[in-house]
Amino acid sequence: MLDPVENRSLPRTAAFFDLDKTVIAKSSTLTFSKSFYQGGLINRRAVLRTAYTQFVFLAGGADHDQMERMRAYLSSLCRGWNVQQVKEIVAEALHDLIDPIIYDEAASLIEEHHAAGRDVVIVSTSGAEVVEPIGELLGADRVVATRMVVGEDGCYTGDVEYYAYGPTKAEAVRELAESEGYDLARCYAYSDSATDVPMLEAVGHPHAVNPDRTLRKEAVAREWPILDFHRPVRLKQRLPSLSRPPRPVLVAAAAVGAAAVTAGVVWLTARSRRSSAAAQVVAARVPLRPEEEYKGSNGPRDQGHPRG
Repeated sequence: MLDPVENRSLPRTAAFFDLDKTVIAKSSTLTFSKSFYQGGLINRRAVLRTAYTQFVFLAGGADHDQMERMRAYLSSLCRGWNVQQVKEIVAEALHDLIDPIIYDEAASLIEEHHAAGRDVVIVSTSGAEVVEPIGELLGADRVVATRMVVGEDGCYTGDVEYYAYGPTKAEAVRELAESEGYDLARCYAYSDSATDVPMLEAVGHPHAVNPDRTLRKEAVAREWPILDFHRPVRLKQRLPSLSRPPRPVLVAAAAVGAAAVTAGVVWLTARSRRSSAAAQVVAARVPLRPEEEYKGSNGPRDQGHPRG
């Protein structure tokens, strides 16, 4: 149940969202493979391999071992890439590639959490140079993402500085709660993957979104809400308030984040806290039980339904 408005006399709260297959329908990093090829960063063979990896990821067959192999492959693949060129490619292709695959239901939840006075935090295993501009596009307040080591020449070394995966995500959530004063018992979290169970169980309101088989079983056992997101939408058509910022803003957001990050956390905005009176005005527009809207007319998806 989504509480409509924050009580300002209580500690602050936040909503933590996994990104891939929770907010967007694909892997954020792998989605840019064609753009990286066109920019001369990878060859045709690498494009085909990332396409196959994307297929495995979407089919729900990427378990922990496969995710580790994917991490090792992508780390090796990006060795020697110029970081500024990556940021420019992502900024250039962001709206063409990401806009069409953002779930309408996720965008609505982000709106509702902000309207209720909660911070929105994207917590993703994908790389910061990809996740930070997406977070900016979505209007997120903060981002936690994987960060690669950058050499003195401005290129990736192939080593991982911070890996936002599994228990590390939960650690980041707890660290943010301590630094920002979030009451985790009143916070929300959303993910599609069983690898994010530590993050989900760290908050008082965990939600499984398009869950893989293992997470679905865990959610049923723990009586966590199961949400079905399946309607992609273009934000610039749906949310005029999230219209595309100029390209320099997107690049600058990632550049500033690289300097300000601690343990993979990036402050994307200086969103002001809404007054209690303003929160009361928007309260009437916030549904009390968003899961009733997003699970579909036939209730939570059963085991036989395909992934969205």
